[in-house]
Amino acid sequence: MSYARQLLDTYPASAGADAGVLAAAIDALSDCAQACTADIDADLSEQNVAEMVTCIRLCLHCADVCTAAAGVVSRPAAYDADVTRPLLEACVAICRSCGDECERHAQMHAHCRVCGQACRRCEQACRELLESLK
Repeated sequence: MSYARQLLDTYPASAGADAGVLAAAIDALSDCAQACTADIDADLSEQNVAEMVTCIRLCLHCADVCTAAAGVVSRPAAYDADVTRPLLEACVAICRSCGDECERHAQMHAHCRVCGQACRRCEQACRELLESLK
């Protein structure tokens, strides 16, 4: 069981979303931010860095947006639909874009394949959380 789920299970107030869906999103957001950060470093280690510029930029954006979203949704007592929904929608959009770009490089670079998978998982988890929010 993840730490996010353990903490949500001990939360003294209502989280406003199913704890399992919320914990899965928090875990996916954290994993995606980490995968993007690691992929950036791996991209910068490739022979032809110029071919990786778009991937690097999208991974930078994705890591930043996912980190921000993870922080916001980890504080369910402060849930504000005007903040949370657009932030999760931004995560869906950047994870889709970053995942698409990583998949373009996946056959040549295994690190891009792994990052693309993390992006797809995060995109889906954010969609599920958006659907479950009250």
